[in-house]
Amino acid sequence: MTDAKLFLNRELSWLEFNNRVLHEAIDERNPLLERLKFLAIFNTNLDEFYMVRVAGLRRQVAAGMHSVTADGMSPAEQLTAISARVSEQMRRQRVLLYDTLLPELANHGIKLVSIDDLTSAEWQTVDEFFEAQVFPVLTPLAVDPGHPFPYISNLSLSLAVQIHDPVTKAVRFARVKVPKSLPRWIPFGRGNTFIPLEQVIGANLGALFPGMDIQGYNAFRVTRYSDLELTHSEDDDNLLQLIEEQVFERRFAEVVRIEVESGMPQVLRALLMEELREDQPAEIKGSSDPELVETGPLLDLGDLMALAMLDVPELRDPPLVPVTPQELKDPTTSIFEVLREKDVLVHHPFDSFNTSFEQFLLSAATDDNVLAIKMTLYRTSGDTGVVRALTEAAQRGKQVAVLIELQARFDEANNISWARTLEGYGVHVAYGLPALKTHAKTTLVVRREADGIKRYAHIGTGNYNSKTARIYTDIGLFTSSPSIGADLTDLFNALTGFSRQRLYRKLLVAPPNMRFRFLEMINREAANAREGKPARISAKMNALVDVETIETLYAASQAGVEIDLIVRGICCLRPGIPGVSDRIRVVSIVGRFLEHSRVFYFANAGDGQFFFGSADWMQRNFDRRVEAVAPIDDVAMHPRLHSLLEVCLSDNRQAWDLAADGTYTQRMPNGEPVRATHQLLLADSWGMVKPAEPKPDTSVGVARMSGTG
Repeated sequence: MTDAKLFLNRELSWLEFNNRVLHEAIDERNPLLERLKFLAIFNTNLDEFYMVRVAGLRRQVAAGMHSVTADGMSPAEQLTAISARVSEQMRRQRVLLYDTLLPELANHGIKLVSIDDLTSAEWQTVDEFFEAQVFPVLTPLAVDPGHPFPYISNLSLSLAVQIHDPVTKAVRFARVKVPKSLPRWIPFGRGNTFIPLEQVIGANLGALFPGMDIQGYNAFRVTRYSDLELTHSEDDDNLLQLIEEQVFERRFAEVVRIEVESGMPQVLRALLMEELREDQPAEIKGSSDPELVETGPLLDLGDLMALAMLDVPELRDPPLVPVTPQELKDPTTSIFEVLREKDVLVHHPFDSFNTSFEQFLLSAATDDNVLAIKMTLYRTSGDTGVVRALTEAAQRGKQVAVLIELQARFDEANNISWARTLEGYGVHVAYGLPALKTHAKTTLVVRREADGIKRYAHIGTGNYNSKTARIYTDIGLFTSSPSIGADLTDLFNALTGFSRQRLYRKLLVAPPNMRFRFLEMINREAANAREGKPARISAKMNALVDVETIETLYAASQAGVEIDLIVRGICCLRPGIPGVSDRIRVVSIVGRFLEHSRVFYFANAGDGQFFFGSADWMQRNFDRRVEAVAPIDDVAMHPRLHSLLEVCLSDNRQAWDLAADGTYTQRMPNGEPVRATHQLLLADSWGMVKPAEPKPDTSVGVARMSGTG
């Protein structure tokens, strides 16, 4: 079971996931603007991959590390394989954008044009825009003996300008940053026709360098290492300050990648490489050069998302209209009355986040009988109902305790801001455990009732974020179960106080017991199969990486357990290996919504069990994060979960099958009625109501496909 040939490489598996995202941009069955959206997502995903994963591998190489992963690849071998795969994907992207998407969009009146395509009247409009809104923001930075090479911030788009001084005859270099505070695509009065902001700046460089001859300019962009490296001890009690320092310091981390516009002169490429090589931190300098990539005429294609959001209904997916769950529709009945009678299971984005979770929290905030609210926040969004309800509760004198995860990748600064806002309103804010990220999605409400104190809980698979709740598929459970309420009380006490709690009544909690419990249930299925009892595993998750879990699944397959895995992103397990994983099948669903829910089913000798929660089957989830997975004890809810898994497994439109060699093949209807997961879930949030007739093969798109968290 430890043979490297039994495992797929994590990084290459992630690239295959991003390739499926790119395919959605290629797929002509998708509406045109949705295809453009997928292309933007492909690029923002790749940015994050380079900032964290590629940067980490480069650091390992720089440190002289040669250790191999479970699949047998060294850091250097992984970097070589990544470079080859990304180069091929970037080539496909260029062909798609310039030969297909932009011409087709132009046929529908959506155009990106060059500055040279403007009429004289349009030139005047653009010039007025430049003078009024762009010029005051710009800061030209020269490079000469008196001006050192400027700091280039992560993911910023810049112009490298060649300048000739007619007096001294010297040729100089200058950098002009394209400001993120302004729209990337500038309208100039010709409908949905735009000009890139960098071209507007480039055409007006004479205003920035008066008296100089502008010999030319080219766009470039850098990617820097952006992961946090907390080296504090367990006794360090100022996590907030540590995170703030790390967020500031990573601005100056090493450059991993330099993207340059097609046609940039070699002298400018060499200058950028030389200067940015010198810019590297001392511990990295001299170990490896940044990767220089020619990306095409346009850089930072994630900005295409703004064009994909244009209000052209015929080129986009039909709007989503979330519904209020049936159990919560009666305005005369409080949610606490409902939950005293039964649990409520919701499926976002099809079930409304606003009229379910946000209403639950607001009801708790304004109910005079509610004494306390406790909650974990991994990522949240803006001035939402969640934050408003928490501050309202604190102002009403309730005890409100919120654990905010400051280490949520790329949301650190946002979470620091919300932590201080909530503290300003009297909310008790904790920052969790220094060595662990708190990734659990849990809320506990303590209420005084006629028969004593009662606890109401919500456990989910997704973040308490109203924006992602409209584009991620997630499951949430509202319950008044005494056992789950007691478990959450113990969990919150462990997070905010001093505790080494390991035993929980119902919950699977990482790191104390989750790995052991999952492995125990997989092994139980194997034992049942050997005894001829019903044995089956169906599991839906974002990623499957943990080596011990994969080995245990292989053993279960050999024992006769049928195993169906729905893994959206990374999967290091190889299905279909003779004698090892013959009974394991892996499918990935990619479409309009980001598949984010985690659901686990075990046949258990005919007494089926369902679990759901925040954790994937990854080492980090089991060992380095606080996670919570809960059982669905109400068997009346099981048909909905069975239906959800079956919809995914029977999909012939959005599903991709993983082969033992790591390649994915998209399923096709081939004359059968189209069964697209998200179309069916839009008709019914659990896929239990089938359309009377097959729906037309109109496709769906997705919002953000990285799904970190």
